[in-house]
Amino acid sequence: MDARAKPSGKAGYAWLKPGVLVGALVPLGVLGQSIVRGTLGADPIAIVLNKLGLLALILLVASLAATPIRTVFGVNWPLRIRKLLGLLAFFYAALHFLVYVVVDQGLAFSAIARDVLDRKFITVGFAAFCLLVPLAVTSTSKMLKRLGAKRWGRLHSLVYLASTLACVHFVWRVKKDLSQPLLYAGVLVLLFAVRAWKRVRQAA
Repeated sequence: MDARAKPSGKAGYAWLKPGVLVGALVPLGVLGQSIVRGTLGADPIAIVLNKLGLLALILLVASLAATPIRTVFGVNWPLRIRKLLGLLAFFYAALHFLVYVVVDQGLAFSAIARDVLDRKFITVGFAAFCLLVPLAVTSTSKMLKRLGAKRWGRLHSLVYLASTLACVHFVWRVKKDLSQPLLYAGVLVLLFAVRAWKRVRQAA
């Protein structure tokens, strides 16, 4: 075999998942370094919450982009990292939630309950996180076999609702400049539109 031949199949993408994993964790390392150095400004907890939440949303939207990218551009490699991106999104969402519960609220569960009930952006954010939990738990091949493809697919369609609620959480959280949350909401709408167009085309 020619040693110069390009790798094909899975071997050709052996770097993809490790590269995505490292790239997704770099912002966490940078954030941790800023915390240690005390360079996050006057309200470090709010900044940490905002950055972790934004990273969760970015990765969640990226995971949802895999199928539309294949539909529009005919490339399959994003499908190889779709599950990893989803799990990384859950990881950052869990960190976001834990910082809120432990650091921001100091495990004051009565205050947390009041926030969830009374502050609408926290209500939808909490709902989005709760929807992501069963998706992360059932993300393995073993759970796919146990649930069956049909039930597993129905369960994981909750990601569309979770991502929508996450965008609403972001929009309602921001009080002044809505350009960034509306950008992510617009991208999400575009991804949904591509999926809808694919279904209509297949049904025609």
